Amino acid sequence: MNFFITEAWAQNGPSPEATGSFWVPLLIFSTIFLVYYLLAIRPRLKRHKERLRMLASVSKGDEIVTNGGLWGRILKVGDNFLLLELTEGIEVKVEKGAVSRVLPKGTGKSL
Repeated sequence: MNFFITEAWAQNGPSPEATGSFWVPLLIFSTIFLVYYLLAIRPRLKRHKERLRMLASVSKGDEIVTNGGLWGRILKVGDNFLLLELTEGIEVKVEKGAVSRVLPKGTGKSL
């Protein structure tokens, strides 16, 4: 009995033809990227642009809320910082990026 393979049973013949196309995977990946762009990237860019517009439009007298939860009225606007009046006699210097939202005029007086 011979337990060793003495011959390689390789088949010599033409290689099989490629059945797929180059365009099918490219179309699939392009579609996935387009869906990802529309659902993830584009809304984030729109929110970012809106936030930059909001930060550029703050002016003296606006009432804002910071990320830390401080409510105040803007006394002075600098390049990167705002001077907030939290209540009479209490002023705080805050970075512009810390502004969470701008409140409608008169909101602070109603509270």
